[in-house]
Amino acid sequence: MLHTYVTQIAIIIMAGLGLTAQASAEDTPLSLNVTVLDNTGLPLSGFAVSLTPHVATATTTAIPEAVMDQVNRQFSPHFLIVSKGTKVRFPNSDSIKHQVYSFSAAKRFALLLDKDSEAEPLTFDIPGIVELGCNVHDWMLGYIYVVDTPYFSASDDNGDSEFTVPPGQYTLSVYHPRMQETQEILTRELSLTTNQTVRLALTRALLPDFSQYNFDDEFGQYE
Repeated sequence: MLHTYVTQIAIIIMAGLGLTAQASAEDTPLSLNVTVLDNTGLPLSGFAVSLTPHVATATTTAIPEAVMDQVNRQFSPHFLIVSKGTKVRFPNSDSIKHQVYSFSAAKRFALLLDKDSEAEPLTFDIPGIVELGCNVHDWMLGYIYVVDTPYFSASDDNGDSEFTVPPGQYTLSVYHPRMQETQEILTRELSLTTNQTVRLALTRALLPDFSQYNFDDEFGQYE
């Protein structure tokens, strides 16, 4: 009887250890590397790469902040990636006034920014693409891309984005305003059970990079 009792205890302990090991494996963070390439195979930097879990995860209560400045009659940065709920500041570092606006569904607003001034931050709480313009300087164009996930990144000079996330089902998304793919935002479904590397290549050439164009050469010191 004693031998049988001890055996039963041993079996229960081993079963408990097995469940603990399984739970530990399920909770162990995984590494995901995403490389974004153009249609010729060259790496693309500054592209928005996000990973949205199918099952919502706990998020921090801190409200993130970001900055979209006006410098030399251009939005700086030209392309900004933020998570849902981020407060974005719009300082004006130019010595002239700007009137920043957006008619995008994800955020409609208008801000009159005198020189060396800053308006109250705006909260971007709807996921999507926000296209920015300036009523004073028609050539100014900028973008804020709002994602509904804490897992997002801008690809580096090698086209890479690195993520450390729990195992699970995710939607991988890639976006940049210069893309001309059939889908405005490229997506791929991923099932992460082990560390993975993903390469995503565009199929079409990019639009010209007007963010590097010097409009003062064409319009002069237009204020």
